[in-house]
Amino acid sequence: MARIAGVDLPLDKRIEIALTYIFGIGNPTARKIIKATGVNPDTRVKNLTEEETGRLRQAIESQAKVEGARRSEVAMSIKRLMDIGAYRGLRHRKNLPARGQRTRTNARTRKGPKKTAGAVKRVAAAAPKRPAPKPAG
Repeated sequence: MARIAGVDLPLDKRIEIALTYIFGIGNPTARKIIKATGVNPDTRVKNLTEEETGRLRQAIESQAKVEGARRSEVAMSIKRLMDIGAYRGLRHRKNLPARGQRTRTNARTRKGPKKTAGAVKRVAAAAPKRPAPKPAG
């Protein structure tokens, strides 16, 4: 079991793909790390030697900001946008899409389930009241 940056990498994946399971590492970064360490990108995680795992771990620690540090950096960026009152910050605050998507339809992931405005039943207008009969006399 290869454990790098606190993440258990899936054993049956190629190392190039498995590295993307670490938060903060995408395909381009994974390719750069593999090129820098000299590991074959087609190697499966289960076939990595201890030396290769060590080199990968060392390269990731030195080159990339990953997992907790990266998550806190993203959170701080969003908080900064909210604090300065930027449009994107307002969209984050209201829990709406921040990148220009339409919200009249769609955006259900961000907005949550529909809140239907229920039809309010009105009491049927009663027939106009007749004046009370005058007492005879």
